[in-house]
Amino acid sequence: MRHRLISGLLSLVVGVFSVVTPAAVAGEGRIAVDDAYTAAKAGKLLIIDVRTPGEWRQTGIAEGAKTVDVNGAGGDAFFVAAVNDLVASDKGRPLAVICRSGNRSTRARGILLANGFSSVLNIQEGMAGGAAGPGWLSRGLPVTPCPQC
Repeated sequence: MRHRLISGLLSLVVGVFSVVTPAAVAGEGRIAVDDAYTAAKAGKLLIIDVRTPGEWRQTGIAEGAKTVDVNGAGGDAFFVAAVNDLVASDKGRPLAVICRSGNRSTRARGILLANGFSSVLNIQEGMAGGAAGPGWLSRGLPVTPCPQC
């Protein structure tokens, strides 16, 4: 039984990282914006934008992304429950979180991992860019207006 569990976990990890090219992972748990977009477009990764509704209105959201404010009312418990709903309780589903510049997405990734989500990557460049790179918007990747803002 234990061997099957370990084998299954290894398969999951390999599966998540085979979604992207080896160059996509810039470090532990991170993925470049263009690689995240490619994987999401192929249906192999769900992007969750963890910014605020005001930010979603201002810039739009990454094409295909879902929105859950990591600092919204209800705190971490609400955030975890909302993400769990988005993935239909499949905590092994490959996810990537994005914010403005990588700070909130780093926090969001930690919250999700601490609550049993096993395949969470951080799009550390964010929408606007920062120390990790120019970001989603500067790279000219597609955005859509926020449907519920």
